[in-house]
Amino acid sequence: MEAPSLWPHPISQFDVSGGHLVIGGVRLDHLAARVGQTPFYAYDRELISQRIAHLRRVLPKSLHLHYAVKANPMPAVVDHIAPLVDGLDVASGSEMLAALNAGTDPLRISFAGPGKSEKELEQSVAAGITVNLESASELKRLDRIGKRLDLRPRVAVRVNPNFSLKASGMHMGGGAQQFGIDAARVPAILNRIGALGFDFQGFHIFAGSQNLRSDLIIEGQKKTIELAVALAAHAPGPVRHVNIGGGFGIPYFPSDKQLDLRPVGRALKALVEGVSNMLPGAQLIVELGRYIVGEAGIYVCRVVDRKTSGGEVFLVTDGGLHHHLAASGNFGQTIRRNYPVAIGNRMDEPGRNTVNVVGPLCTPLDLLGSKLPLPSSRVGDLVVVFQSGAYGFTASPTRFLSHPEPVEVLV
Repeated sequence: MEAPSLWPHPISQFDVSGGHLVIGGVRLDHLAARVGQTPFYAYDRELISQRIAHLRRVLPKSLHLHYAVKANPMPAVVDHIAPLVDGLDVASGSEMLAALNAGTDPLRISFAGPGKSEKELEQSVAAGITVNLESASELKRLDRIGKRLDLRPRVAVRVNPNFSLKASGMHMGGGAQQFGIDAARVPAILNRIGALGFDFQGFHIFAGSQNLRSDLIIEGQKKTIELAVALAAHAPGPVRHVNIGGGFGIPYFPSDKQLDLRPVGRALKALVEGVSNMLPGAQLIVELGRYIVGEAGIYVCRVVDRKTSGGEVFLVTDGGLHHHLAASGNFGQTIRRNYPVAIGNRMDEPGRNTVNVVGPLCTPLDLLGSKLPLPSSRVGDLVVVFQSGAYGFTASPTRFLSHPEPVEVLV
């Protein structure tokens, strides 16, 4: 049985049994008992596998698919995804170790980030992974490290393009950015890479994230390839790969529509053919994080009190913004909007009550749902926040007010 429509875009990826949400084949109340506590995050391994299989069907066969570990670096999740994709992209030394511990070939790992530490650069060179260069000073530090370790650094250039991906949740390119090297400065960097004798791999060009419009994603991908081809004329050697980022979004709010991947797949097929002609031997890479794991995860907390104030009902839970900053609206939302929320043990009951779902913290910002239509709820019920598989636990201030941290499980 599919979950009832909780909002204009029904959460239909999960089943319901006896009024209980089912994740990974386990009823939510049973899962909560198995975990041994609330709050917790739960990720459905089969849904993750299905999403990757869907990408494989729609995107060109020769396109390489990478997972951006920052979206969800839980070791069990990384271990599950690693053999299903063509590479892993990391953003810290800890994520690098998770990728290596998953058994991923270092040649299939790349490291991006504007502020890599000396230790992280040394780890990267020693492991033999590709460092996406973000500045001229980072290049100098890599040179020193390579000489000290007697190893040849593997590098690609992260380019700050002279355009951004329109209608994106976050713009990662165009104008002044802390990310990458301005496109106009890249030729000089490429010349220096050649002079230093580094193992040059290619380019990483990422213009934006969380985009739900296929036409704009296609436009951004075309511009990205055009820029890579232009810069390749200055490369110190063959371009082995071009990472065009991702930007594929998922629906969070009532006005959001599911991204139609089919036109993206068709356009990418033409781009892959063009790259093979203009950059012989270069591998085209799409790097996705949120799109792979975002819809496969839920956040679960328990109602600990129910109170009325000023004519409004408040369900007070043992979870909140310290565990799920994005759902509280404090992680990039200009105007706060509700994530899809349900009472996970009352999925077959109509939402006849308008309530606010709040956490235990001493701040009015601790809000998981405002004026939500939910079933009649009581202390002990399980509140579920959907679309929580990406940028949840690790993107939240878990030490805020010193409350216990949530648990993560892959089921």
